[in-house]
Amino acid sequence: MIENRLQEIKQKLIEFSLLTEKMIEDSIEGLLKKNSQLLKHVVEIDEPQTNSFELELEELCIETIAQFAPKASHLRTILMILKINNDLERMGDHAVNICGGGLVVIERPEVKPLIDIPRMAELTVKMLRDSLKAYIDQDSLLAKQVCKRDEDVDNLRNQILRELVTYMINDPTTIERSLHLLRIAQNLERIADLSTNVCEDVVFMVEGKVIKHHTDQ
Repeated sequence: MIENRLQEIKQKLIEFSLLTEKMIEDSIEGLLKKNSQLLKHVVEIDEPQTNSFELELEELCIETIAQFAPKASHLRTILMILKINNDLERMGDHAVNICGGGLVVIERPEVKPLIDIPRMAELTVKMLRDSLKAYIDQDSLLAKQVCKRDEDVDNLRNQILRELVTYMINDPTTIERSLHLLRIAQNLERIADLSTNVCEDVVFMVEGKVIKHHTDQ
C-alpha cells in the first residue's frame, strides 16, 4: 500500500532532519567550547551520513513513483519530500561550513565574546524543527509563524555584521577571524532561509496560497 510506503518515507525524513539539527547544534557547541573533535565529527562522520540519507530518500521516492504511479495528493507529498530532502542536505553542508570556520577561529584569540551567534543558532534550529513539524502535521499556521521568524535571524546577522565591521576597522589584525565569524552567521542565515522555503511550500500545499517574502500572510 502506498500509505505504508509514504509513512516509511516520512519517518526516514524525520530521522534525516534530526541528524541535520544535531549537526547544526554540534557545530555551534564546538565553536563555543573550542572543541575541535566535535567539529571534526560533524565534518568527517555526520556529513557523509547526510549524503547517504539524501540518496536513500531519493531512491525511495523514485521507486514509489515507479511502483504506485501516485496521483494528486500522494504525488504532491512525494515531490515535497524530494524538495525537503534536498534542502536538508544543503543545511548539512552549511553546518559543515560552520565547522570549517570554527576550526580556524578556536585556534586563535577571540575577537569578541560570542553572544549573537548562539542566539542565532538557537532560533535557526527551532525554525528547522518547526518547519518539519509544520510539514508532517500539514499545519499552515505554524508554517507562517516560522516564516515570520526569519526576520529575527536576519536582524541578528545584521547586528553581527555591524559589530564585526567595527572591530575590523579598529583593529585590522581581527579581519581574518571576523570574516570567519561573519561566514558562520551567513551559513546560519541560509539554514533559516531553507527552513522558510519549506514552510512556504507547506502553506502552498495546504492553502493553495503563494507566500514569498512573507507578505500577505
